[in-house]
Amino acid sequence: MEDSTPGTAAKLLLQMKRIRFVEEEIARRYAEGKMRCPTHLSVGQEAVAAAVGLALRRDDLVVSGHRAHAHYLGKGGNLPAMLAEIYGKATGCSRGKGGSMHLVDESAGFMGSTAIVAGTVPVGVGLAYAIRLKRSDRVSCVFIGDAGAEAGVFFESLGFAALKQLPVLFVCENNLYSVYSPLRVRQPAGRSIHAMVRGIGVDALHGDGNDAAEVYRMACDSIAAIRAGGGPRFLELATYRWREHCGPGYDNDLGYRSEAEFAEWKAKDPIGRLEAAMRSRGEIDRAGIERMDDQVAREVQAAFDFAEASPFPDPQSAYTGLHAEPPSAGAKSGA
Repeated sequence: MEDSTPGTAAKLLLQMKRIRFVEEEIARRYAEGKMRCPTHLSVGQEAVAAAVGLALRRDDLVVSGHRAHAHYLGKGGNLPAMLAEIYGKATGCSRGKGGSMHLVDESAGFMGSTAIVAGTVPVGVGLAYAIRLKRSDRVSCVFIGDAGAEAGVFFESLGFAALKQLPVLFVCENNLYSVYSPLRVRQPAGRSIHAMVRGIGVDALHGDGNDAAEVYRMACDSIAAIRAGGGPRFLELATYRWREHCGPGYDNDLGYRSEAEFAEWKAKDPIGRLEAAMRSRGEIDRAGIERMDDQVAREVQAAFDFAEASPFPDPQSAYTGLHAEPPSAGAKSGA
């Protein structure tokens, strides 16, 4: 771990475990019917969110897509508020109006996520433009999946970021699939996303998205270059989701991916890999891992208790925060 901050590996491991534990518990409880929104889980992909989140500063800004729980928590988001949001409660980070795919928490620099693939890419670039106009050294970070790199707005946004040399980090979690469609039916044979991005004029790298230490080094180097005025950077990180595209279960029975492929990627579990590396360096032992697991389990349980006990929003709050106030009860419509 090439970092001068003591305990970086332990911070990465703890954050990955928080993401894994809470998402596994979401999956376990989902059938209760209390989480009345779709959920897209990141089990197996935790290293990217944990490492990039640790590399960013608190005042940096992040946007994401539909698989956003990990990115929100990695950026320092409030775990009880995230669960309350999924439960549709007033104490949720989006006041119960957004659900799993629409998380917003400006206090953590998490500026929003959306169900629209690549929908927040131009938003993140716009945030970077505002940072540039204010002459700040903050960074805007945009999380996308491999399918996001196929949207028209992706190319437009990267072109603008390159032209204006904006302080934006694009992080692509390439988990090989867009719902059930593999890369081979979506993109030309032999094309790599990072090479394509480099051709647009943005410095781009490829890395192992299940190696938390590698992702952290890449993110730190890229962010340092951006802060120094080096313009946008792009990271393509290879990873793999274990659970179904949308929902709490597994979907290997649908036949779009093989059990052999699934087993191969599970063997690359980012949490197990970092635990093994830390144990080999004498940075943690079995007892230390058990203590960390117990700490995270208690934190997750307390967060679910908070979400369950929180009140639902007042029905009238559905009419607040709108672009235009609704007409008064006695108003007539039309001419």
